[in-house]
Amino acid sequence: MHEITFTKASEQHLRDCRDALCQSTLGEKYFSSPGSAEDAILEGIRQENLYVAFIGEECVGFTYIIPKGAFHSFPYLHIIAVKEEYRNKGIGKALLDFSENIAYEMADKFFLVVADYNPEAKRFYERNGYQQVGEIPNLYRPGITEYMMLKGLKK
Repeated sequence: MHEITFTKASEQHLRDCRDALCQSTLGEKYFSSPGSAEDAILEGIRQENLYVAFIGEECVGFTYIIPKGAFHSFPYLHIIAVKEEYRNKGIGKALLDFSENIAYEMADKFFLVVADYNPEAKRFYERNGYQQVGEIPNLYRPGITEYMMLKGLKK
């Protein structure tokens, strides 16, 4: 595996980020309306809270962190996505580690939600130290329960 580098996203990364998101289960469930993926990504870019991962010159995924997105106090991992052809190669883990390092600068807790239809993602977060601290039925879509996950970050 080549070295993964990270940078703040700009609008030139929109297509690559859209592809990573739209080719995921998350994208299919929550960003299937025309333009919704682009709108979410552009919001993160404009707020300077979206970061892209590169291998060489290739954008392979992104992470979008909302600094006080959980309870107006703690960083929240809003979206993490890896291009389909780069999945299962450690890029998601690298993006998560990068996100946690950013969160660590802000607070001692990091939150995210993961949907009940995505048990592999929930196991991924649990393997990386996250604990389920709640369930929120119908949070974003009727019939889908979101599991609120928390990781205490070391200070």
